[in-house]
Amino acid sequence: MKCVIQRVKKASVQVKNTFIGTIDAGYLVYVGFHKDDQLQHIAQYVEKMMKLRLFEDDLGKMNIPIDPTKHQIMLISQFTLYGDTKGTNRPSFSMSMPFEQAKKYYENMIEECNKYIKTIPGQFGEHMQITSENDGPVTLILEF
Repeated sequence: MKCVIQRVKKASVQVKNTFIGTIDAGYLVYVGFHKDDQLQHIAQYVEKMMKLRLFEDDLGKMNIPIDPTKHQIMLISQFTLYGDTKGTNRPSFSMSMPFEQAKKYYENMIEECNKYIKTIPGQFGEHMQITSENDGPVTLILEF
């Protein structure tokens, strides 16, 4: 599993020119599933994401984890995170999890995130338009 986590002031997702979700401060997370990922690992991956200290304390150090009373997460599926361009200009997605399996994993990840914090999903398998206002910018790539 690979996650690109962006600390944002706000983010929104649209499908077919219709807003399906917005958040204020929190994380915009793009998640891609590798074909060899295991469903039982999602809970520990989400726990790690929730413990990341990406918000600043009074001294300006990134020392505070995401706070469910102040923040939300927008979780967007993105199989292209496993695009391979080695030796070619056209990406291969052979390492990405197959569609139906990835959908199950994505739904499970939404459930796990919601145990900690309000999580706004994208729409799996749809062409989405994502708008965000990065805060910092702070962007971190987690790969498990």
